[in-house]
Amino acid sequence: MELNQHMNGTNKINNTTIIEPPKGIALRGLKELWHYRDLLYFFTWRDIKVRYKQTFVGILWALFQPVFAMIIFTIFFGKFARMYSDDIPYPIFVFTGLLLWQFFSGAVTNVSNSLVENRDIITKIYFPRMILPISVVITKLIDFFIACIVLVGLMIYYGYAPNLGGLLLLPILLLITFMASLGMGLFLSAINVKYRDVRYVLPYFIQMMFFITPVIYPASISGVYSWFLAMNPLTGVIKAARASLLGNFPINWTLLIISGVTCLLMLLIGVIYFKKTDKYFADII
Repeated sequence: MELNQHMNGTNKINNTTIIEPPKGIALRGLKELWHYRDLLYFFTWRDIKVRYKQTFVGILWALFQPVFAMIIFTIFFGKFARMYSDDIPYPIFVFTGLLLWQFFSGAVTNVSNSLVENRDIITKIYFPRMILPISVVITKLIDFFIACIVLVGLMIYYGYAPNLGGLLLLPILLLITFMASLGMGLFLSAINVKYRDVRYVLPYFIQMMFFITPVIYPASISGVYSWFLAMNPLTGVIKAARASLLGNFPINWTLLIISGVTCLLMLLIGVIYFKKTDKYFADII
């Protein structure tokens, strides 16, 4: 007799319990993630503690990377190259883009390795494998909020005050970036289980993507190549973030909608591919 238990993904056959993930990505999969929400909290808290354990400045490392990058870019691109920044002081201009970019790039990089780095857990017990990538993105999200402290200080120093509409838009921009990070990360993490080349190719890909993302330069300088930048889903997000926070130009809603739809498609593709392959993870990892 076979009894399917959709919540915990178990089958009983002749007194032998076979644990397997539920099929499909619909409501049943979401219920399973909610059922294991305590495990999601555990993995997220574990990642935070491991990252900052036995460090001298602790969680301040979340500030070091974007602040140091801002200083370097300000010196070489803002002072020496005199990069145009839409009439915005270059430090706050580049830091706004760096916050979203480093959240995205860091999440994608860490998520792509999340399954391989947790192979011992995956091969021993069953739990929704998607919890691992989600916990990594949440950890990077916490780093993002910590680094926002510097952005607030820069806005006070340069005299920028976002309006209410701009503040209400920020959660949407963060959600779009979250979808892009998780979607691409899920897809790459599933591939990385079988083909370990991902860890070698991804840093090069991230580096190339940085230069086609308007982080250190404004999207307005692209001219006839603006369509090329528009293909990058982060272009609309970063441009809207600068418009909503610094308010020196209107928000390009068309570009933002394109970014939102593109990132949603990336998330759907990543989830579908991940769910189609996660039943093999324990066997081949």
